Amino acid sequence: MLKRVAQRPDWLDMPRMRDIYSVSGCISEDFADYINYWKHNGYWLFDSPRIIAEIAAAANVSTEGMKLFYYEVHEQEYDEEACQWGTISWSPDAAFVTNVVVPEQKSIEGYDVVSFWARNAPECSPLSCNSLAKTIAVNEHCLIPTFEQTIAAIESGKFKNGEPGPLRVFAVYSMAGPQPG
Repeated sequence: MLKRVAQRPDWLDMPRMRDIYSVSGCISEDFADYINYWKHNGYWLFDSPRIIAEIAAAANVSTEGMKLFYYEVHEQEYDEEACQWGTISWSPDAAFVTNVVVPEQKSIEGYDVVSFWARNAPECSPLSCNSLAKTIAVNEHCLIPTFEQTIAAIESGKFKNGEPGPLRVFAVYSMAGPQPG
């Protein structure tokens, strides 16, 4: 995903946080309103930076200053009501071709927790969307530094009442090299 990375909003009064690298497009917006181009994959994301570049060009969107991310989702989701992990009941939407190209160069930035109430696409990131980063240790990008810390925060109930639906853990990588556009 290509994003307009937002600086820390004033309402997230946390000097150690610089910006928001969340999977959600609520604060750091996606590069374009891409759905109507129907080039996303079955996860409602993208298989490669090339496809993002094609959409940006078609939408006449300048990608200058944007940041490219690659996401990997943990194979289980957490049901807060049942307080347990379970197999993700999410597979790529068969109506879309899904052939994700894993980047040769990527740099882990941290972990985000994302709600999936509708169960088809990433929704909100409670760390930023619900200000839960005020009570959960995050890095300068509003991400939890390690996978283990992320699991512990979820299991200890720190995401309770953040957003409805199951929670999924995403590893957030920034991609090296030239950006689309």
